[in-house]
Amino acid sequence: MKLKKLFSKKTLRKTAAVGLAAMTMLGSFSGCGKKNDGDSTEGGGSTGGNDSSRPAVTLTVFSERANYSGMQEGWMAKILKDKFNVELNIVPNGEGVFDTRMESGNLGDIVVFGSENDYMQARDSGLLFDWEEDNILQDYGSYIVEHMPYALEKNRNMSDDGKIYGLGYEVATNSNDLQSFFYTWDIRWDLYAELGYPEVNTMDDLVEVFKQMKEICPTDENGKETYAASLWPDWDGDMVMYVKSTATAYYGYDEFGIGLYDPSTGEFHGALDEGSPYLEMLEFYHKLYMNDLLDPDSMTTTYDTMIQKVKSSGTFFSIFNYAGCLAYNTPDHMADGKMMRSLTPKNASPIVYGLSVLGSNNYWAIGANAEYPEVCMEVINYFCTPEGRMTMEYGPKGVTWDYDEDGNTYFTELGKKTNSDGSTVLEGNGFSGTFKDGQCQINMITWSLDASNPDSNGETYNDENWKSNQTDALCDVDQDWRDHTGCTTTNEYMLSGNYVVSPGSDYVMPAKSDELKTTWAQVTKCIRENSWKAIYAESDAEYTKIVNGMKAQAKGYGYQECWDWTNEQAKARKAAEDAASN
Repeated sequence: MKLKKLFSKKTLRKTAAVGLAAMTMLGSFSGCGKKNDGDSTEGGGSTGGNDSSRPAVTLTVFSERANYSGMQEGWMAKILKDKFNVELNIVPNGEGVFDTRMESGNLGDIVVFGSENDYMQARDSGLLFDWEEDNILQDYGSYIVEHMPYALEKNRNMSDDGKIYGLGYEVATNSNDLQSFFYTWDIRWDLYAELGYPEVNTMDDLVEVFKQMKEICPTDENGKETYAASLWPDWDGDMVMYVKSTATAYYGYDEFGIGLYDPSTGEFHGALDEGSPYLEMLEFYHKLYMNDLLDPDSMTTTYDTMIQKVKSSGTFFSIFNYAGCLAYNTPDHMADGKMMRSLTPKNASPIVYGLSVLGSNNYWAIGANAEYPEVCMEVINYFCTPEGRMTMEYGPKGVTWDYDEDGNTYFTELGKKTNSDGSTVLEGNGFSGTFKDGQCQINMITWSLDASNPDSNGETYNDENWKSNQTDALCDVDQDWRDHTGCTTTNEYMLSGNYVVSPGSDYVMPAKSDELKTTWAQVTKCIRENSWKAIYAESDAEYTKIVNGMKAQAKGYGYQECWDWTNEQAKARKAAEDAASN
């Protein structure tokens, strides 16, 4: 203990880095002449490579995006253990968790931010590691250095000191490409077909369709009452997430500050403005509740509970693919003639996001107090390699997916099962447990799903577009959807209708002043709490009273100040987007 006091924290880091590098080098020499198939360096950086001489390290990962607490388990845990002799302890965000960790001065080893403001606050408070200190980025993140230079430069330009403290997610290889749609308006197509394909132009038309669906399907597979939708509050931010997201899905307006931003015009629509898209969708969900079409547990349920209701046929509809078709369309459901497919109201113009080589506004970072920043960088670098990105998404290479002799990506027979049903057990190759149990619980990506995968034959990471998956209809319901829409994939269908492109740019929303933060917290809490109350109002009169009270209360807290600040930022964002397109 006395010896440690002779060294600064920076010196200790250097000593740890040298020691780790030396141990890795010794392991490399001891393995000369014997190739280990698990030792792929995948384009740069030390990977450790299943070397028992390398010191075991447990990294604390504080992830604002995580829905899980505890040690990473399953197949991902085995892969990281084999490659780096690393275990991950996942710490999710929650009420007051970020502030508490900020006050302690220790955010963790790897830090994942779901909020740009939190990232900048942590950076400006000196709680993030400079990636170029001790040459950590160059030595242990060489794939990132070589293949994500623009995203790194964006991060450097975000910092007043010109240093790199993190990496944005959803990085693209080409800024002219679009993401696949995830506001896909999924609906129980089998029920819709049974009703005779009634026309859906507006949100009110949807309500009428849902009423008829409940008449022909009043209970789910467990005998419980069905609903059009089940919401969850876990992901609420400045507004109720599902309400603002429905406005995004319908009008193509992106969530922005205390309201919604129109990428086409740059116009800002405040959440509580008269006739705002947010209030319009708030009334829609109140209407669902009044017609027994909204899960009454929505205000108190969790994402995991909600998704189980979706999987048991408890809902008819989701604006999101991940809470709709991706969760519902299992082999068993399709064999039973049940399937969720897209049905966009004709008057809707869903948003689709343009890809950006700069990355987007959630960030990978390393905590300033990380004892082994070089190991943190190795892990992040691995996730940025094609194999790492594919593994995060689909499981172990050679077990659930691989490339054919022409470089085309394909699922193995086991991979077809794990991709459609997360409860599938992985067997062989030293893996065990279900696919879902082994998924990376950090809940964060590196490359955009629709970015090009350089290890493939010109394909992207998105399995929907792989040559091997361009198959015949999966079942009779799927064929009926194809016949009715004239499309074979969801993305093809979405591109055939109206949509709004939100282009990528180098715009970054600046940090708020301490005074504005206080005002903002009061106003947004008022919006969230009263929005839920309004949804559950027992009459239209009570709904109107709650909404009017919310407006008055928020005004008293300083809504206009928050609106003015966001409106100015909307102008700056529009200018950046216009510049990026020229």
